[in-house]
Amino acid sequence: MTALDRPAAGQALRPWQDPALPVGERVDALLAEMTVEEKVAQLGSRWEGNTMGEPVSAPDPGDGGTGNVAPLQDVFAASNTSPFQEAVRHGIGHLTRVHGSRPVSPAEGAAEVVRLQREVIAQSRLGIPALVHEECLTGFTTYGATVYPAAIAWAATFDPELVARMGAAIGRDMRALGVHQGLAPVLDVVRDYRWGRVEETMGEDPYLVSMIGSAYVRGLEGAGVIATLKHFAGYSASRAARNHGPVPMGRRELMDMILPPFESAIELGGARSVMNSYSDVDGVPAAIDPWLLTEVLRDDWGFTGTVVSDYWSIPFLATMHLVAADAGEAGVQALTAGLDVELPDTLGFGQHLAERVRRGELPEELIDRAVRRLLTQKAQLGLLDPDWTPQSSVTGAETVELDSQANRELARELAERSVVLLDAGSALPLLGEGRTAPRRIAVVGPCADDPRTFMGCYAFPNHVLPRYPGLGLGIDAPSVLDALRAELPGAEIAYERGCDVRDGDRSGFAAAAAAARDADLCVVVVGDLAGMFGQGTSGEGCDADDLRLPGVQEDLVTELAATGTPVVVVVVSGRPYALGEIHPRAAGLVQAFMPGEEGGAAIAGVLSGRVQPGGRLPVQIPRTPGGQPHTYLQPPLGADSDGISNLDPTPLFPFGYGTSYTSFELGEFRISDTEVPTDGEFTVSVRVRNTGARAGDEVVQLYLHDMLAQVTRPVRQLAGFARVRLEPGAAADVRFRVHADRTAFTGRDLQRIVEPGDIEVLAGTSARDLPCAGTVRLTGPLRAVGHDRRLFTPVDVHPAGDRD
Repeated sequence: MTALDRPAAGQALRPWQDPALPVGERVDALLAEMTVEEKVAQLGSRWEGNTMGEPVSAPDPGDGGTGNVAPLQDVFAASNTSPFQEAVRHGIGHLTRVHGSRPVSPAEGAAEVVRLQREVIAQSRLGIPALVHEECLTGFTTYGATVYPAAIAWAATFDPELVARMGAAIGRDMRALGVHQGLAPVLDVVRDYRWGRVEETMGEDPYLVSMIGSAYVRGLEGAGVIATLKHFAGYSASRAARNHGPVPMGRRELMDMILPPFESAIELGGARSVMNSYSDVDGVPAAIDPWLLTEVLRDDWGFTGTVVSDYWSIPFLATMHLVAADAGEAGVQALTAGLDVELPDTLGFGQHLAERVRRGELPEELIDRAVRRLLTQKAQLGLLDPDWTPQSSVTGAETVELDSQANRELARELAERSVVLLDAGSALPLLGEGRTAPRRIAVVGPCADDPRTFMGCYAFPNHVLPRYPGLGLGIDAPSVLDALRAELPGAEIAYERGCDVRDGDRSGFAAAAAAARDADLCVVVVGDLAGMFGQGTSGEGCDADDLRLPGVQEDLVTELAATGTPVVVVVVSGRPYALGEIHPRAAGLVQAFMPGEEGGAAIAGVLSGRVQPGGRLPVQIPRTPGGQPHTYLQPPLGADSDGISNLDPTPLFPFGYGTSYTSFELGEFRISDTEVPTDGEFTVSVRVRNTGARAGDEVVQLYLHDMLAQVTRPVRQLAGFARVRLEPGAAADVRFRVHADRTAFTGRDLQRIVEPGDIEVLAGTSARDLPCAGTVRLTGPLRAVGHDRRLFTPVDVHPAGDRD
């Protein structure tokens, strides 16, 4: 009988089994019982039954006949070299992606979780169960589960509470099937739109990422699933936006632009895990950076959870970064820096660590430090309780509906709120008041009849199912073409693909142009198809040379516009593309950031006018495909600089922009105080009124500008926002409570400070549309601030005239 079996009647509990004792006492008691080999085993993981590197039955062109998960097959092949029973003979920390590696039903996945947990308990002396982790970037990444919009679309909603509801729904489904930890959200702040993983991010502004990301974490953690913050830190700022590329970033930019979302998700969201970045920042890989993993994360922020490695990032220290002689040496460096658990398999944190401890080469205290953090989470999750069994961890397997009606309704709400109407033009809405609905519509484009284009690279249909071409998508996901036929039953709709997403074949142009000429209106749907490591135009390892639409899609739009038929352009993508050549030719322009399985109906509803568009841009839309700094967070010399350079960085559409089928007006701007101390607070109030004929949402945005500082500061930076729904003619007062801490920045000595001086306060509907402005002077001494500073701006919305 193992130590964690249910005690017999009258048998005393071991101290670590006793739920009545404080968690810390239970963990200390268990640590005292463990050998060094058993401790080391808790720091590793196992990806049992993983076949993602084996040849697929029908490889995609250029795939080379292999799977699409591991970028380096030599490291991949080094995993799982021993039988499972041998690998867990001292225990194991994590089980990797039991549900998410191949198509399994909930019952099959749950049965495998039970089988593996029973083996872990039976084969090891102490029988400590493993944590089970899965991906959940666009929902639970498993067969048949709801595919929600990608994270870039969450940000386009500017609606944290809606995202929190989604996080809770994902967490409930995962928990029902024995999953303890989710590898999401991605909190990387976009610095270059060419990066393939833009789709996984929540945009280019650290405050927006902080608020949306913290909300997702609250939802997931509230459902009992540990949220894992990715990728700590700097990954999104690689040189030339190349995946895994070096990050030439100074510490000040890292502290002001990259780290705040992680800090906020820990403090405001309650995240209990962090995953390191693959990248090196100024030459130091994140996995071995004690400043990042210990000084900042632990000492400054007080984080007490676990740091887990990104997949194979420890052996990558030897094979890619060349800062360690081998995986074993890499493991020592990572453990010393503050990394606790190795995923997805055990290569660097193997039993060689125990041997080094016995030889006096590695302090056992470092092992204990990491193991204590992991065992604390196992105790918190109930895995050490006497009544825990493998079967009890999957009690929802018989009843869970992974794509339930409630999930789909939530996915639909997110999709509808995320679609951004860039320009209604002359054609939208198709069923607008006083407008005759088009009788004949040509629907064209590579994204028009392929719902995979709605889904991110970590959605199961794009992530795993390409290796199983006979299984379809595993869910119902109507395309834009399907949805338009349902939306407009009286219209005659013809379809032509025109071209593929990324190749150069123009042979379909003629048929597409002919269909457009025969129609009253043409809807062309262009954009991305997500994949992994070069197998898509967006996604991990799918970086872009420039920001032209992939392949010959822009040429297709040009051909269609030349027919003389009005052309509505819908861009379904994971990153923003340069639309400066397309916009003048479009009779309507819509941006949808990978809106998930309900994306087709959401787009069709926006086009018809049934859905009032309310999405706002979490990234700018460039005018030209190159030569721009790519985000709005630029100091004066990063903006248009009056002839200093011949390159104009002005975007086509700015951050925060979006329009609708009604109109809004902002006014009655008030700032409570013109002077406040550097530890004080002021209130900003602005009235927003719906001046149109339809109900709709406006996102009221507050920006700050430090007018004179000891280091260069952004021309403007988002400091607060509120999504406000108003009936026609109705108005609301939006009030932001702004603490002086919200002006803090990293000074010349790399200390975060609040500096006295003038702060310009601006309110509006995008980073460019800011009709309301005033100034507040911060007075008193320069003030150093730390993790205890105010991280967010509270906002209240009241009916106009209610001043209570």
